[in-house]
Amino acid sequence: MANEVTTEIRERVMIIRLNRPDAMNAVNQALSDQLAAALDQLDSDTSVSVGVLTGEGRGFCAGMDLKEFVSKGLPTGADRGFGGIVERGPKKPLIAAVEGFALAGGLELALSTDLIVAAKGAKFGIPEVGVGLFAAAGALLRLPRVLPYGRAMKMALTAEPMLAEEAHQFGLVAELSEKGGALEAAIDLANRIARNAPLGLIASKELIREMQGRTEAEFWEFQAAQVDTVFNSADGKEGATAFAEKRAPNWTGS
Repeated sequence: MANEVTTEIRERVMIIRLNRPDAMNAVNQALSDQLAAALDQLDSDTSVSVGVLTGEGRGFCAGMDLKEFVSKGLPTGADRGFGGIVERGPKKPLIAAVEGFALAGGLELALSTDLIVAAKGAKFGIPEVGVGLFAAAGALLRLPRVLPYGRAMKMALTAEPMLAEEAHQFGLVAELSEKGGALEAAIDLANRIARNAPLGLIASKELIREMQGRTEAEFWEFQAAQVDTVFNSADGKEGATAFAEKRAPNWTGS
């Protein structure tokens, strides 16, 4: 099987690359399966704390492989949904590094990560209505959470893309880079995140993602289990000890 997805580890960061540059990294079944496997690896490898998802070639991802869709249907990966990510992402923080474009299902892959770093001029869009479909892999859920209602609706109904600069103004893009610099900017952000305690990162991510729209009472109930796990962990004690001793903590993820 071709390597539709490749991985590389740099210190505590795992770089995951969509590797179909000749097809603009369009999502087929093999890519979905391999991305799901890469996310499993990210979560299970105790030597890494953060992932960075990027695309080889001139763009992040152009969406679903429509030729394969006609003959084989939607490409889903294990129990993670379309692309191996949109219905169940990793427990650990994941950053998308976008050059060129993240369109249709490609934008939905990026929206499934926790932070997006994009190069200036990169295009974001959900043009599915123009080819007889609609954005069914999470964009219609996630875009209205970060964009004003009217702007999200305009993207969905016109099929017109948004540039990274505007996406950054709205907060869809967390950090902008110069063209060609998205991956290195994302790795820099990942390294800043990876300095922190692994269990605290996982808990913080889950609380922010899962508690949107919940009541305060639901939040406190849900958080109680995280407090019990993280505050009683070896890393919880190590962090406090290292602070008192004025040294860098030695995280173990336990």
